[in-house]
Amino acid sequence: MRTHKITIPGLIMLFALVVLMESCSTVPLTGRSQMSLLPESNMVAMSLTSYDQFLDSNKVSTNQPQVEMVKRAGRNISAAVEKYLKENGYESYLQYFDWEFNLVESEVPNAWCMPGGKVVIYSGILPLTQSEAGLAVVMGHEIAHAVARHGNERMSHSMLVQMGGMALGEALKQKPNETQAIFSAAYGLGSQYGVMLPFSRQHEYEADKMGLIFMAMAGYNPQEAVAFWQRMSANSGQKPPEFLSTHPVDSKRIAALNEIMPEAMRLYEASK
Repeated sequence: MRTHKITIPGLIMLFALVVLMESCSTVPLTGRSQMSLLPESNMVAMSLTSYDQFLDSNKVSTNQPQVEMVKRAGRNISAAVEKYLKENGYESYLQYFDWEFNLVESEVPNAWCMPGGKVVIYSGILPLTQSEAGLAVVMGHEIAHAVARHGNERMSHSMLVQMGGMALGEALKQKPNETQAIFSAAYGLGSQYGVMLPFSRQHEYEADKMGLIFMAMAGYNPQEAVAFWQRMSANSGQKPPEFLSTHPVDSKRIAALNEIMPEAMRLYEASK
């Protein structure tokens, strides 16, 4: 009778397969399966510390018309997000969101949303958004990254590779420095401006689609998305702005936006 020995690499692969099978979740709206090894509550807790540190070291804008526009667009889009999640079986996601919308003074054209719904818009991007609808493009896209838990997915992949899928709680106890380094790498928190590192092309397209749908549901014309990305591309010059460096713009991306535009326009018309 022939016996089969399981080698150490084989055990690691088997373990990884079990982890993957038990840690799959579904991205809202797109239905894509993703790996999420980490409790979202822990992701939110770690992000809050970094978020507070960022606000402590950066000047929050006092330009009231611009601040009010940022908060208004944020309220409208977050309301659309919450409506979608409640109506489509993702109500449990809402427990992790405590929305905040801040405008900081910086010439850098940038924006981001941390886990838990902490959104920061840089004043340097407003000349390119040009309007509240243009701002909704940026905000919808960044919020979509948080709703889709792209950061959790990216950090899960890193922890699986570097720590063999160790539970986050254990990793924080046994390897706190390494774990924090993985989180910082996932969100680019060590960079000068606190910007996230580039998401994968798959994540970018997914956030484009979700953001377009969310802004349309919130009553903003989704056609502004194409115009905004064209302006970003045209104004990039030889050295692309920080926001463009983490959000690649090309003809394929705009073509993808145009493909889902009819669906977004139907939602926009319905919102009126």
